Amino acid sequence: MAAAPERRCPRRGRSPPAVPRTPRPWIIALTLAIAGGGAQARNAPGAQVQDYRPVFQECHLAGGAVSLAIRRMQIDGHGMMLTVDPATLATSLQREQDWSCADTDDERQKNTRYIRAVRSSNLAHGDNELMPPGVIADAGILRGTKPGSFVTADLCPSRRPLDRAFLQRLLSVQSPMPLALSISGTWLTRHEADFQWLREQARTGHLQITWVDHSYHHPYVRGRPLATNFLLEPGIDMRAEILDTERALIAHGETPSVFFRFPGLISNEALMRVTDDYHLIVLGAGAWLARSPRARPGDVILVHANGNEPAGIKLFWDLLGRGKLPKPFMPLTGAP
Repeated sequence: MAAAPERRCPRRGRSPPAVPRTPRPWIIALTLAIAGGGAQARNAPGAQVQDYRPVFQECHLAGGAVSLAIRRMQIDGHGMMLTVDPATLATSLQREQDWSCADTDDERQKNTRYIRAVRSSNLAHGDNELMPPGVIADAGILRGTKPGSFVTADLCPSRRPLDRAFLQRLLSVQSPMPLALSISGTWLTRHEADFQWLREQARTGHLQITWVDHSYHHPYVRGRPLATNFLLEPGIDMRAEILDTERALIAHGETPSVFFRFPGLISNEALMRVTDDYHLIVLGAGAWLARSPRARPGDVILVHANGNEPAGIKLFWDLLGRGKLPKPFMPLTGAP
């Protein structure tokens, strides 16, 4: 599917990496992890996340559990890791002191489901016949192999509030409702109340949210050629766009997933190398409803929940009402 620029997502001015407005002491609540008896740390909003950096390490618990660390950081002075279960793709924050870790690489992890998904998503390109030279449209995972589908909603920068009506109506469709939210850092920092509302829906079990990195600034200039637009804009620091969004999510009390969606679904080979280096699974869209109003079994469905694309929301309900959206809706971790 050849992508076009997202409408009504105008470029915003640059803002510094997200820091909660009212930092307060971070409380680490420890619960026993299901696998291996390890202690998983759950952060509260207001955490000071520092020294946030990419790593790639194989980590072991004394009880035998194995996980892959992809980021290390300090949270209010505590050494922490963002880890990935290489079989389920689930992410979690873990205390460094609980694990024994050593550097690894893609070759040693090539047979894990995680690295297979990273590699295949960074090699998968959509239909690019109409794209300018060097521009890639709709890279990454477009669909899974199961008969249902995967609902994803983008939260690119917007002056409009979160489309809560759409999300509340979803709760009547399936419970819990699996939903992947592609979130930009600037949306997060400018919609605090909406973000906390989303967290409450997840906490109460109504929504099963997967937090997808959608870049920090989501740059876009209306009318500018694709070759110099979105993250292809000159001067963009792709690494910061990735890491600052992850760090903002952690600072606001949530855990980033291993998925990344390019703004406008537009990228190039250089940007794809960065997502590969940072061990992210690139997410495309088999059915961007506002541009391709149909969905096939297994499709990754894309709508916008930031108030900027009501046509896509309307099509979602129309297709659902006519039985044209493949069900059941499934968690995004089941797609790769």
